Amino acid sequence: MVKTRFDHNLQIPYSSPSAQFNFLITSYIKNHWPEEALNIYAQLRKTDTHVDNFTIPSILKACGQLSWIRIGKEIHGYVLKKGLNWDVFVHNALMQMYTECASMDSAYRIFDTMPERDVVSWSTMIRSYSRNRSYNQALDLIREMHVLQVKPSVVAMINMVNLFADLAILEMGRTMHAYVIKNSNPRSIGVPITTALIDMYAKCRYIIPAQRLFNRLTQKSIVSWTAMIAGYIRCNKLEEGVRLFVEMHEDDVFPNEITMLSLVLECGSAGALQLGKRLHNYILRNEFNISVALATALVDMYGKCGDIRGARALFDSMNNKDIMTWTVMISAYAQANCLHQALDLFFQMRNGGMKPNEVTMVNLLLLCTEAGALDLGKWIHAYIDKEGIQADVILTTALVDMYAKCGDIDGARSIFTGAMDRDICLWNAMMGGFAMHGYGEEALELFSEMERLGIKPNDITFIGALHACSHAGLVAEGQRLFARMMHDFTPKVEHYGCMVDLLGRAGLLDEAYEMIKSMPLRPNTIVWGALLAACKLHKNPGLGELAARRLLEMEPHNCGYNVLMSNIYAAANRWNDVAEVRKAMKDTGIKKAPGLSLIEVNGFIHQFMMGDQTHHQTQQINEMLKEMSKKLKEVGYMADTSAVLLNIDEEEKETALTYHSEKLAMAFGFISTAPRTPIRIVKNLRVCDDCHSATKLLSKIYGRIIIVRDRNRFHHFSDGSCSCKDYW
Repeated sequence: MVKTRFDHNLQIPYSSPSAQFNFLITSYIKNHWPEEALNIYAQLRKTDTHVDNFTIPSILKACGQLSWIRIGKEIHGYVLKKGLNWDVFVHNALMQMYTECASMDSAYRIFDTMPERDVVSWSTMIRSYSRNRSYNQALDLIREMHVLQVKPSVVAMINMVNLFADLAILEMGRTMHAYVIKNSNPRSIGVPITTALIDMYAKCRYIIPAQRLFNRLTQKSIVSWTAMIAGYIRCNKLEEGVRLFVEMHEDDVFPNEITMLSLVLECGSAGALQLGKRLHNYILRNEFNISVALATALVDMYGKCGDIRGARALFDSMNNKDIMTWTVMISAYAQANCLHQALDLFFQMRNGGMKPNEVTMVNLLLLCTEAGALDLGKWIHAYIDKEGIQADVILTTALVDMYAKCGDIDGARSIFTGAMDRDICLWNAMMGGFAMHGYGEEALELFSEMERLGIKPNDITFIGALHACSHAGLVAEGQRLFARMMHDFTPKVEHYGCMVDLLGRAGLLDEAYEMIKSMPLRPNTIVWGALLAACKLHKNPGLGELAARRLLEMEPHNCGYNVLMSNIYAAANRWNDVAEVRKAMKDTGIKKAPGLSLIEVNGFIHQFMMGDQTHHQTQQINEMLKEMSKKLKEVGYMADTSAVLLNIDEEEKETALTYHSEKLAMAFGFISTAPRTPIRIVKNLRVCDDCHSATKLLSKIYGRIIIVRDRNRFHHFSDGSCSCKDYW
């Protein structure tokens, strides 16, 4: 008999050796000792003892708990060798094992080749796809179940409701709710399925149906309480959440670690810092055994709520950290745009022997994307390849997005073309990249390719395609695309905003305004903002004033709309109106967002503000600015001072334009990089007309490719021209 940790006086209620071994293995797994269960299996194999189809599922469960896929595959081979693959229970256990070991392809192959499936097979596969975020495949299985008239069990219904909750698909969730009612006794619908429905409604932000279901429960489990409180937090009903938390205690139901974990995570998602702190204090006050998972959730909550110091202090106090702990701290820095701190932490993690995963790399790539740090992004890409980190579709999408938004559209296209697995997000990232770079025709070709491959576009796809048409001046193509969308889809307000932008950029201001008036939806700031920007571009103060009034009714403290209107007045020399707008901004405390430009040199990001004199190389930068101004004048450059929001003389206006942030960054790039080296700049605002004209000439004067990413798009300056063809 194999030595065990059980009481030797325990009477095992089975007589045959096979039954005794099966009891021991099952007991070890129930008591969370999967390694001991596998040791028994190894002993059985060494002694050539027959392992039957009752024991195999338990052994596979142990492999799944440990994520030991190598042993799982060996057991799979044993199943085939001994002819046990006729048993549906064995197949179900194999699917579950492969899912726990993150091998979805193997799990699906088992499911697809099963000679016989029961409802557990379907339920297991749906749950497996959901857990691995393969939501479309899970939905396809549900549809197939419906076609084949497979009646779902309670567990299958719970898995389906959980899927609809994760996707926030209210209509399908309601349909499943109706099915549950139809196929159950309304007075005895189980607590687990009711709890799943509460969670689904809460995640769809329909809190009232969730509340009704919760109130009807005669017996409430801790899971039910957790789902309802978490739902209140998600819907930003924090007082109701606190009230229910107190009521739970009054009912002598006390939160466990899973409850606290769920509530802390919801606080992070909702940005509820104060409530998150209260929960943290509750955990400390009640002396919870804080696991790595709970501590990581707290770090994540502080990070998502913008309290980076709190997140780092908690992170530093942790004795045990897993890969997720490091990743959420890096993610917190990424959210706060703290590039250097995130990189320092990444190197600490690596030097400490902790291998980063794909989630870690996605967060680092997001930082590079935001800062326009192409060289650093390329280094991270090389690291991913060198370390053999699995590039799943999310990481691949992040790479495409990074290359596109850092100015290397060819690099983005290369990654996209080489991707074996493409979901709609990856297609959208590539299309958005083409749009930002003004590659309208390429974006439309990509859209056509999607359709040929049977990939259904979503709302974001149409936004990307319409933006591409807008930035490339493809008015007729954009109108045709929108007309088709009207026929096959229901356009949202964002799509109308794209069309107003398309028409407005092309100078069709009256048509753009007519579209706004004929909209079946209430125009929002996106729509009116597009019209106001077009009025500035085409110098139409009358329509611009109308758009600005609408915008300021909706967002009276938004500085951007005031500044745009000031630009329109300044271009028309209406200085009294400029003064009125500026006075109104001052009276209400509105401050113009400062222009910021970033440039990456030798792996470091340098930031410049308009008129910045704080850089350690300010003297050299100012000297280069003087040289740039001199050379510009030699080739006949005349400063465009029309949008300087001050009624001062022309010389002072020219001086103000000289110190725009992108010119400072450009000057630093010229003195810090070798001749002919491309210069890449990221700006937080739209490039002004003067800087655009000057940069075209400077690209020719200095023989440089200058790539500028402004708030709206990319500008590739080369040999005196810009890729936007002066259409931006």
